[in-house]
Amino acid sequence: MTTVRQDAWTQDEDLYLAEVVLRYIREGGTQLTAFEEVGRKLSRTSAACGFRWNSYVRKQYKQGIETAKKQRKELKKEGALTKVAPKEISLSQEENQSDYSITLSDVIQYLQSYEQTEDVQHSLKKENEYLQDKLSKLETEYTQLLKEKKEVEHQLELVKEDYKALIGIMDRARKMMMLQDEDEIKAKIQLEKSV
Repeated sequence: MTTVRQDAWTQDEDLYLAEVVLRYIREGGTQLTAFEEVGRKLSRTSAACGFRWNSYVRKQYKQGIETAKKQRKELKKEGALTKVAPKEISLSQEENQSDYSITLSDVIQYLQSYEQTEDVQHSLKKENEYLQDKLSKLETEYTQLLKEKKEVEHQLELVKEDYKALIGIMDRARKMMMLQDEDEIKAKIQLEKSV
């Protein structure tokens, strides 16, 4: 039994994973079978290959996936597609037994990777809930601030109107004072003339 690698993925391994998966898509095979083939070649578990494909590599090959799907449709129309080449699927009994013998460490490793995936999903779910709650609170606060802004703008308009009215009253009072002063001056002048 070969040891299963747990080190980081290289660009060459990502490229190989993409090539095999795209070939399986193009030829009508399943991605699971592609992950198994890549796992055997790279000494990794098929689960690790699937996780790498779904979490990182697939995003890099969106156009390639669409092209492979179109090619699969064309091959189906031509009748040239016979699922996947039999040599890739049918393994001899010896190969089948040696490649798929499962040990306790394989099961433990799979469960640990599954648990890590579950933990990541759980933490992402919690973070999503937290962010949605925060967004809801911010939207409520934003609505409240808009109401307060409208109220302040309304009060500002009232203050402007009161200010204009006050200026008008002061202008009238000044004019009245000027008229009163003129009347007093005229009265003094008349009084002086008469004395």
